[in-house]
Amino acid sequence: MEAVRGLDGCVVPQVHPDKVRLVTANAPDADELARLSAVFKLLGDPTRARLLYALLEAGELCVCDLAAATATAEATVSQALRLLRASSVVTGRREGRNVFYRLSDAHVRLLLDVTREHITHDAGGTHDAGGTHDAGAAHDAGVAHDAGVAHGAAGSVGGVTR
Repeated sequence: MEAVRGLDGCVVPQVHPDKVRLVTANAPDADELARLSAVFKLLGDPTRARLLYALLEAGELCVCDLAAATATAEATVSQALRLLRASSVVTGRREGRNVFYRLSDAHVRLLLDVTREHITHDAGGTHDAGGTHDAGAAHDAGVAHDAGVAHGAAGSVGGVTR
């Protein structure tokens, strides 16, 4: 009787040296992977994500506006903003006694937009018959490197007109 193989395994084990070399040459190093993981971990908290999407929509908000818009305690908002600012995900602008926060740059907006698009898109449109993601489709659509398609990028960056 033939052994049963999982759907995620290779039916015929065969290494493709050209692809392995390409991946090895372009893979992030350990330090970069740690930083990437830290950003995703930071974005993985629902409260921080809610705050970031509020800033994505409004452009710039103070702590009390963020608290009201997200139904979150001001102390929780302040703590989350400290972490986001320390990781350069948001920046603050002081105006008198208030600090107004905004997303730090178009890369953050793009990351939020692409992530939301990924979880809401029709799965049949960007997956091949085998159920794997077609990375070429995203690249061909200009999503991979075009920060100009980020939310609200038609003339503004973080609520500031270009």
